[in-house]
Amino acid sequence: MPVQAAAHPGEDSPSAGIADKVDRGEPARYSPFRKGGRQSEYVVIGLGRFGTAVATTLVEHGRTVLAIDSNHDRVQALSGELPHVVQLDATNIDALRQAGVESFDTGLVCIGTDFENNLLSTVLLRQLGVQRVIAKALTITQREILLKVGADEVILPEHEAGRRLGRKMAIDHLIDYLEVGNDVGIVELLAPPSTWGHSLSELSLRQRYGLTVIAVHRGDDLIVSPSAGFNLKEEDIVVVLGRMEDAERLRQ
Repeated sequence: MPVQAAAHPGEDSPSAGIADKVDRGEPARYSPFRKGGRQSEYVVIGLGRFGTAVATTLVEHGRTVLAIDSNHDRVQALSGELPHVVQLDATNIDALRQAGVESFDTGLVCIGTDFENNLLSTVLLRQLGVQRVIAKALTITQREILLKVGADEVILPEHEAGRRLGRKMAIDHLIDYLEVGNDVGIVELLAPPSTWGHSLSELSLRQRYGLTVIAVHRGDDLIVSPSAGFNLKEEDIVVVLGRMEDAERLRQ
């Protein structure tokens, strides 16, 4: 029997909403803008460190989450943190149907240690009609396979964390970097000495480097969208939008 955390029944409670959806078998149709203000609902499969972090963060933001894992002890341990957590085999389509998985908008497959189970769970979510499927992979090859079998998005948390750390170590003035696509990202870097005492208009970072300054950290203050007359100082941390290679050129 699946293990489910204690719920609080009531007409307006999230648990009542899940039960109603399972009973009625409502079809899911994903859209980030739900009619009537209804927010997206998520099923998270695999409750290791990564999956647990995803599920608990969604719950903290008020989202409805059905969390699934095959490990009885893990499910029991998380029953106090996650309102809806069940033990079942996510590679069994009948078990997923019984849990009402097909009525959720977004499925996140966070299984990291068993790629076969990861792959099959991803395929089954797609087969059950879940509108958006996001999967976790450990390698580039796994990512390509998951995309081919129907995942809408595949993340490689270890790979991405490694790239970020490598960049921070290799570029001595880089504080942090968030890639948004095609090597374009939001870059936090220490203001190089060549910029100290100069205004943003004098530096012409957009024209010379293709970088747009979106904020500056100065001590405990954060200046958002600084004006063209804003002067940079030593120890300022500049937040720019642009390509990493252009941010590297700024240091030279």
